[in-house]
Amino acid sequence: MDLTTEKQRIIQEFVPGKQVTLAHIIANADAKLFPKIGLMDKTGGSVAVMTLTPGEAAIIGGDIATKAADVELAYVDRFSGSLLIVGQLADIESAVHAVVDTLGTVLGFTPAPITRT
Repeated sequence: MDLTTEKQRIIQEFVPGKQVTLAHIIANADAKLFPKIGLMDKTGGSVAVMTLTPGEAAIIGGDIATKAADVELAYVDRFSGSLLIVGQLADIESAVHAVVDTLGTVLGFTPAPITRT
């Protein structure tokens, strides 16, 4: 058998680790954004967008966020790991830092940098 002409098949699997993949804060979001993400009663404030793997970590992140600051959970999806938090900027910043820090130190997650626009 000639090994130089034999094709190799590579199989890739997605194995999510324990990771904060996105931690972004939108400071003073435009009022037009809120109804687009299903928040019809909101007209101002800030939004944090987070994605976590495994997806169930969004539940833990939501719990940490609401205990750390006066924020509201706008969306929690345990399947995709998406977490949206709304509130005043200082509270959003405290909540996101608490989530990233706690997941990293207590549960051994790899943190993402916290970004802001």
